[in-house]
Amino acid sequence: MQLHALTQVSGRSLSQLLSKRPPISQIKQIHAQIITKSIALSRLSLTDSLIHCYLHSKNLNSARTLFDNYPLPSPPTLLWNLIIRAYSKLQHSSESISLFHRMLTTQAAPDKYTFTFVITSCAHQNSIVYGNIVHGMLIKNGTLLNLYVANSLINLYAVFAMVNDAHELFDEMPVRDVFSWTSLLCAYAKNGNMRRAGDIFREMPVRNDVSWAVMISGFVSCGSYTEALKYFHNMLSEVKPNEAVLVCALSACANLGSLDHGNWIHGYIDKNCISETSNIKTSLIDMYAKCGRIDRAYRVFDKIPRWDVQNFTSMITGLSIHGLGEKAIRQGSSIFYNMENLWGIVPKIEHYGCYVDLLGRAGYLAKAFGIVKSMPVYPDIVVWRALLSACRIHRNVTFGEHVMNHLEQLDPRSCIGADVLLSNIYASLGKWEKVAQVRKIMGKQKNHSDIGCSWIELNGVVHEFRVSDILHPQIVEIHDKLSEILKRVGLVGYTADATHVSFDLSEEDRERAVAWHSEKLAVAFGLMNTPPGDTIRIVKNLRTCEDCHTALKAISRVYDREIIVRDRSRFHTFKEGMCSYFYNNVQPIRKGVIWSVSIFCTGKDGATEISIPGHSKKSVVELVFDFAKWLAFSNAQDV
Repeated sequence: MQLHALTQVSGRSLSQLLSKRPPISQIKQIHAQIITKSIALSRLSLTDSLIHCYLHSKNLNSARTLFDNYPLPSPPTLLWNLIIRAYSKLQHSSESISLFHRMLTTQAAPDKYTFTFVITSCAHQNSIVYGNIVHGMLIKNGTLLNLYVANSLINLYAVFAMVNDAHELFDEMPVRDVFSWTSLLCAYAKNGNMRRAGDIFREMPVRNDVSWAVMISGFVSCGSYTEALKYFHNMLSEVKPNEAVLVCALSACANLGSLDHGNWIHGYIDKNCISETSNIKTSLIDMYAKCGRIDRAYRVFDKIPRWDVQNFTSMITGLSIHGLGEKAIRQGSSIFYNMENLWGIVPKIEHYGCYVDLLGRAGYLAKAFGIVKSMPVYPDIVVWRALLSACRIHRNVTFGEHVMNHLEQLDPRSCIGADVLLSNIYASLGKWEKVAQVRKIMGKQKNHSDIGCSWIELNGVVHEFRVSDILHPQIVEIHDKLSEILKRVGLVGYTADATHVSFDLSEEDRERAVAWHSEKLAVAFGLMNTPPGDTIRIVKNLRTCEDCHTALKAISRVYDREIIVRDRSRFHTFKEGMCSYFYNNVQPIRKGVIWSVSIFCTGKDGATEISIPGHSKKSVVELVFDFAKWLAFSNAQDV
């Protein structure tokens, strides 16, 4: 039926036309014809059909206008449900709850679908209060016995990590399905209780891909990457992994530096013709970059037909953690001072913070401090802490104390973490009384530092070591091997640097403390269990300390090994007694009206140029400075 013939059609014909769910342009034409030809909207089927069509085409405003002007005193329950459901899909809207409250004042009675949609909306709120009220109503009218309503409530309590309420409701359910079990599983996973989540998972009569995804993502979230990969491989014998599972598994590989596992997952994706979504490609780039294969990361990136922000972010972050040189300081300065003059971009607080960090880590403390004092915007906590971190690297107490004073004036809570840096500055200079004062304050604040942990992959198995580890099956042999290693590197000039260790230990105890750092244990294990000449790859959760950095350089020389360590900030490649790294040179290039970014990566295998096209001069310049920003945060003491 053509729209120009609407003058001859009846209301019934229009309802039939609307039932085919035409595109939004035709819906509006039909609506206009109904109004201009005075076809009675009192025909409820027409109004209902229009509301259905507008909602189907995601035109919520038009549907709401018709709903609010419904001919009868109250729309039927079906339309209430449709409108409430539409608003329940909006993450930051409480309109579903308002509509539900309004519905209760009409003749329309809420049913099981109404409650399901309202509970979904309650899960998007900042407080559980609305959910508790709805739960009370369900208990009064008996709708709680419905399976889908009960599942929605369990999911609500899972969102707010209220595991006791979720489990109590679960136990009261007369009938449960896989969604009931999975929602309860999610409650424990969100609360970080993976032991109990594992118990429930094993009790589940039926599991689906979502159940597995909840477990694997839960382990990744709490840092149990090895366990996440174990569940991933067990999953493959039951169900096909979905996108969320693959992304979580690749994230676990990236955090462990497990290249073998990451390669296998990539091969599995290709072999099973799984669609490589943007999220999966981004995860592959991140995995390869963090496993030390920046070439493979770029290979994945280069094959993406249409890049998005996540792809760029993952690729640039990967490039940045592979190194920084003195030339990058000059380059960062050039970019910073030319942002506004050449490219019309006014530096923001985050740009100043990056530049201060870049200068500070390179040792230009006075210049960095001058930038902070002359900033046109008020320096925030991030800027001051970046400067303090530089003071720690270069052991400058005067600047460090000055920065701490500013931090305390801004917000005493901002000193958490910063006080550790100041303590280390004092310790490095042997000012133990000052160390005692700072640590006394830290004790009152109950500040807890992360425990150093390192991972090394051997024959597809990831081995974990913690500082002063005693749990590994080969720990006795590892300690013996490490003692032998330290004696040999001592002959070529290595001496333990224990200046950052607790002041209340003797010199001998302090040296023993640094000797058992997790990366040293991992290296000893690697030397014991790999053939001569093999590269040793290690991942550490914290930044490598100065002593371990010096020791690893000496070990690479004495044992003629390449040792690659990825710490919290960047990659270190130790070889022949030196720490080398990729130097990334980045610059905007214009060819006609097209702008692009060229990144030059120089490493032991030669030089590579990577060209990333941009959509505008401004976007390319911002991309360049973002690259410099990541470089600044990845800088280390080798500069």
